Amino acid sequence: MMRLSPIAGAAVCLLAACTLREVRQPPARRIFGRLPSPDGPSVEEFTLTNAHGIEVRAITYGAIITVIRTPDRSGKLADIVFGFDSLQGYLAQSPYFGAIVGRFANRIARGQFSLDGVTYHLATNNGPNSLHGGLRGFDKVLWTAEPVQSDSGAGVVFHYLSPNGEEGYPGNVDVRVTYILTPRDELVVDYTATTDKATPLNLSQHSYWNLHGDGKGNILDQVLTLDASAYTPVDSTLIPTGQIAAVAGTPFDFRSPTAIGARIEQPNKQLRFGKGYDHNWVLDRPAGGGTALVRAARLVDSTSGRTLEISTSEPGIQFYSGNFLDGTITGKHGVVYGHRAALCLETQHFPDSPNHPNFPSTILRPGETYHSRTVFSFGLLP
Repeated sequence: MMRLSPIAGAAVCLLAACTLREVRQPPARRIFGRLPSPDGPSVEEFTLTNAHGIEVRAITYGAIITVIRTPDRSGKLADIVFGFDSLQGYLAQSPYFGAIVGRFANRIARGQFSLDGVTYHLATNNGPNSLHGGLRGFDKVLWTAEPVQSDSGAGVVFHYLSPNGEEGYPGNVDVRVTYILTPRDELVVDYTATTDKATPLNLSQHSYWNLHGDGKGNILDQVLTLDASAYTPVDSTLIPTGQIAAVAGTPFDFRSPTAIGARIEQPNKQLRFGKGYDHNWVLDRPAGGGTALVRAARLVDSTSGRTLEISTSEPGIQFYSGNFLDGTITGKHGVVYGHRAALCLETQHFPDSPNHPNFPSTILRPGETYHSRTVFSFGLLP
C-alpha cells in the first residue's frame, strides 16, 4: 500500500521546547545564479541556521542541498556534503550532488514497467536502465520555493508540478519537499505528493556525505551502522534480482558498527557488480510498525568526532560508497573529488519496485497522498 499522510513519531522539537528566537529565525534568501537561456529564470538559494551554528543551504534548481556545515569536537565548522560553488557546476557535471531525485529514485530495469495493463517506456540513462527519473528528472528542473515557519524550526518548502508524460511517466504529479532545520540539530525532510493518474513514485535526497568535512580524505575509515538484516542483491547492471537476502556472514552486514573500508575489497560477486557498495538494504521494522520513523543508519567519524544518524519512514536505504567518483570532478573551493571521497545514504522504496510484485508498492493513485519523512540528526561523539 502507498504510504498515507500523516506520519507520527517524528523526532522534531515542539514549540514548548524551543526558544522563540530559535523557532522564528527566518531563512536567508538570495539569487544563486540564472539558467542559461535568453532571459533565463533565476535560481534562488535559501540558508537555514540554528542557534548551534549549523547551516543548511538549498537552491531551487533540483531542490539541491548545496551546503551543510556542522561543528567538529573542537567547535570548528566544516561543510560535510559535496557540491559546487556556483550553479554552473550543477548544470554541467553533477552526479546528483545534493538533489531530490524522482519521479523514481534509483533504477528501473530496461526503462519500462507495466501498470493497469499499460506498458510505459522511460528514457534509459544508465546503461540499459532508467536511473533517478531519466534524462531530466527532478534533479534537473526548476522548483518554486517559499520559506516556512513551524513549531519545529525554520525551513523552506519546494514545489514542482510534474506534467503527465514527463520522462514517460503517467499522470500530473504535484510534489512538495520541505526542509526544516530544528534547534535539536536535525534536518527534517518531508515529501508529499498527489496525482491524477496512477503512477510509480519514489523520492529521495541524494546528498554525498564526508564527515571529515570540506572534502578532505575518503570515507573508508568512517564507521557505518545499518539497521538492516537483509538487502536486495543485484545483477551486473545493478537491477535487483527480486531476492531478499540475509546480510549475515556477508560483507553487507553492517548491523554492528563497521569501518566502510573493512570489507569493501573482499572477493564477492555483489561487490564486483557495484564496484563496491551500491545496494539497497531492507530496514528492520517492528511487526505492525507501518511507516513510523525507524533508525536506518548511523555514520561516525572518530577523527572529527562528527556523527550522522538517519531515521526514516521508508522501507529501504541505498548505501553507495562513491565508487564512480574518479577525480574528474572539481567541487567546492577547488577540491578534487576522488575515488570513494564521499558516500550516499538514500532513504527509499526498493529499486525497480514496479517490476517486482514482492517488493513494497510504489504506486500512487488518485485520491491518495504520498507522504514520506527522513530525519538527519547531526551530533558529536562524547
